[in-house]
This record gives sequence, C-alpha cells and structure tokens, in this order.
Amino acid sequence: MESGTRRSLAGVGLLAVVAAVALTLSPDTAIGAIDTAADDPAMFLAVVAALYFVRPLALWPPTLVAIVVGYGLGIAAGVPVALAGAALTSMPTYAAARWVGAGNDCAPIERLASVGGGYFGSAGDLRGVVAARLAPIPADAVSCAAGLSAVPPRAFALGVLVGELPWTVAAVVVGNSLSTITARGLGGVGLPLAVATTAAAVLLLAGPAYERFGNRSTGA
Repeated sequence: MESGTRRSLAGVGLLAVVAAVALTLSPDTAIGAIDTAADDPAMFLAVVAALYFVRPLALWPPTLVAIVVGYGLGIAAGVPVALAGAALTSMPTYAAARWVGAGNDCAPIERLASVGGGYFGSAGDLRGVVAARLAPIPADAVSCAAGLSAVPPRAFALGVLVGELPWTVAAVVVGNSLSTITARGLGGVGLPLAVATTAAAVLLLAGPAYERFGNRSTGA
C-alpha cells in the first residue's frame, strides 16, 4: 500500500475516533463534575489535565476548559495555565494533519492543502495563525488547516499563544466569577468578544489582502 493511501486511511480512522468521542462525551457532564473536585487542589489539577487531554478528541473549544481553570485557580494562575493548555492541546491536531498531508496525493486533501497554503502564503504563517485564532473559528479547524499547509511548528505555536490570548483571558475571568461551574459560562461575553477579535483579525489581514488583490487589479 502506498504511503499516501496509508496516511489517508489513518486520517479517516482518526476522524472516526474524534467523531465518536465528540458525540458521546458531553461537556456539560464532564464540566459539571468539577464542583466536587474544586476543594481538593490535587484532584482539581488532575481533572483539568484530563479535560485538556480529552479536549482535542472531543472537539471542545479551549475556552471551555479555560473557564474551569479560572473557576479553580483564579485569574493570576489561571491565565498562564489555560494559555499553555490551549497551545499544547492544539499541537496533536496540527501534527496529525501535517503528517497526513505530507506527500499525500489524495485529491480532497490536496485541495484543502492548496486552499490553506494560499491563505497562509498571502497572510504569512504567523500572522495567518494569529488572525485565524482571533476570529471565532473552531480552534481545531485552524490547527488542521495549519498542519495541512505545513506551517512551521514555531510559527504555529506562537500564533496560537497570541491569537488565543484574549479568548483565554475572558474565559478565565468568567470562570473566576462563577459560583457554580457551567459549560455555558462564556455566553455572557461571547458575542462582544467575538466582534472585537474578528475586527482585530480583519485589521491583521487587511495589509496582505490589499497587496494580493491590489496587485491583481493592477495586473502586477
């Protein structure tokens, strides 16, 4: 069996596992159990580590676990822990997509890699990841696109840290303010934050977009 075929089959298998976990594991059930562990620091950290381990498989947004972190650790300790968790749990999806896409001549994967490559080629690797993580786009979709487009690991990791910062701070602050943990805790600030981060992403991409489409319109 050719390498590209094996990688495609492995990718399909991984998607099947992710879909099964996402459909069977409820964030409300998992996060609702945090209250029982919040009074025991060691138990709480173990639960948070378990949530971060499951997060990319269950397709939960990093902000969901960041709310839990803020609830148990507060703002000062919670922000760096949640930011590190967002970055670390983005790497498996990125690495898997990069492995599946490397040298793979499967038409759908080539098409996705071409679209992502065009975006990151115009925006730049770091700027592209930052803008995509600022925008209200599913985090793991961005990680997958960056992996398929062969964005360098350092640019990806730094882009995740910068792009996730406002979302992480907001989620930790919300979690710290809750009397009872809930999977819907970010709803109160979700829309205003999404508008602000989308505007920031648009500003980041304005220069590359002007250069690309401006050159097209002038025939350069």
